[in-house]
Amino acid sequence: MKREAIRAFFERLSAANPHPQTELEYASPYQLLVAVVLSAQATDKSVNIATRRLFAAAPTPEAMISLTEDEVAEHIKTIGLFRNKAKNTLALSRLLLERHGGEVPCDREALEALPGVGRKTANVVLNTVFRLPVMAVDTHIFRVSNRTGLAPGKDVVEVENALMRRVPKDFLLDAHHWLILHGRYVCTARKPLCAACQVSDLCTFRDKTA
Repeated sequence: MKREAIRAFFERLSAANPHPQTELEYASPYQLLVAVVLSAQATDKSVNIATRRLFAAAPTPEAMISLTEDEVAEHIKTIGLFRNKAKNTLALSRLLLERHGGEVPCDREALEALPGVGRKTANVVLNTVFRLPVMAVDTHIFRVSNRTGLAPGKDVVEVENALMRRVPKDFLLDAHHWLILHGRYVCTARKPLCAACQVSDLCTFRDKTA
């Protein structure tokens, strides 16, 4: 996709949704961090169902570490890998208290040092909470970037770097959310809704659906 097409691509997504938001439910930076950790290999909808129960019982890291691992697991047992996620949730909560006074740090290295937090999770928190122009590449963004020709890459890091180069700076802050939502609801994995896509004419995908 050429640069003028990329600008038009984001202009249209922005016009349709000027203030995109994550679909994860949270009431604090800590809760968003936990929700993103829980969202690995799970849908936002399923995570929201689980975190409504979890955050009602433990809305803060102090409250979280008062629970046992089995109690945390019981709250989130409806999502995949819930036992390992319960372990990570308790461990990251303890480390937040020990190293950061219970606050979520605005630092990639510090975030990635927390159990269950990888580059994608760190980028989500840095972008959504701290409003930094970073790109969290999940399966939706990876697919959209490659399929449309927006920012092709062989792996998530390559796509992330390509997006950071190619997305116009004035759209970079919200590009992460626009691309996720586009991949989730329009440029879907099995059968993209090309006929209903507002950027279909800009996309370089050859096998567009009717």
